[in-house]
This record gives sequence, structure tokens and C-alpha cells, in this order.
Amino acid sequence: MSLFFYALVVLSVFVVMETVAWFTHKYVMHGFLWVLHEDHHRPHTHFFEKNDLFFLIFAVPSATCLMMGTLFHVPLLLAIGLGIMLYGICYFLVHDVLIHRRFKFLDNLQNPYFMALRKAHKIHHKNQEKEEAACFGMLLVPLRFYKEAYQMYKNKKSF
Repeated sequence: MSLFFYALVVLSVFVVMETVAWFTHKYVMHGFLWVLHEDHHRPHTHFFEKNDLFFLIFAVPSATCLMMGTLFHVPLLLAIGLGIMLYGICYFLVHDVLIHRRFKFLDNLQNPYFMALRKAHKIHHKNQEKEEAACFGMLLVPLRFYKEAYQMYKNKKSF
């Protein structure tokens, strides 16, 4: 197989991970594992949350694919592991750094895309309960938030 093929696999896995993350957020985090996700929706003063354990759901398959692909020289597994890992890095940067600002860099990015992500996530956290939440995606959010963010950006306002 060519390098282009494996790059395409990495990109495809990255894209599919948005659907996996959406499904996991809606049906697992706001479903049977709400007990781990609940503290993420409640005000608190501690740095770590039980919700942080969810990184294992994605880190374990990624690490397994990376290790197995490397140890047994299976480039397809390595590409799959890289796609999951790259999505995890983006998830961390968007969710923990940009949106929740748990780490103090990437502050004040006044880009309509990032503004839309922040707005959709605020809508998600508006409801602090398990049911009736909205906007479960991370990198793709409903179009109305992009439109609203673009108007805010043009008017030089922030959310």
C-alpha cells in the first residue's frame, strides 16, 4: 500500500471519530455512565473531574493500535491508531484548552469557527442534567452557531 493510502486512513479515522465522540457523548456520557460525566456539568473548584476518565475510552484503542501496528509491522493498525490519537489531541485542545480553559493558552481566539464551538458548548452546558442536553459534537456543531458567530465576529463582539 502507498503512503497516500495510509494518510487517507488516518484522515478517515479522524473524521469518523467525530461521529464516535458524538455518539459516546450522547448515549454513554449522558446515558449509563452519567455517574462519571455528571461532575463535568456541575460547578466545582477542583481541577480534575471523574469525567477525565473518559480519555481512556479513546486512549486505550489508540495506544493498542499504535503498539500492535509498530510491534507487528501492520501499517493499517498504525494509521488507525494515529487517526484516533490526532482526534484525541484536537479534542483536548478544543474542549479542555479552548472551551473550558483548563490550561491558559489559546485564550481569546476570535475566529468565527472557534466562537461557534464555544457557543455550542455553552448551550450544551446550559442544562446541567442528564436529559434534554443539546449539541453533543465537538468539532462540528449546528450551522446556526457558525452563522451567529460570523455575525458576532463581523461586529467584533465575543461570546
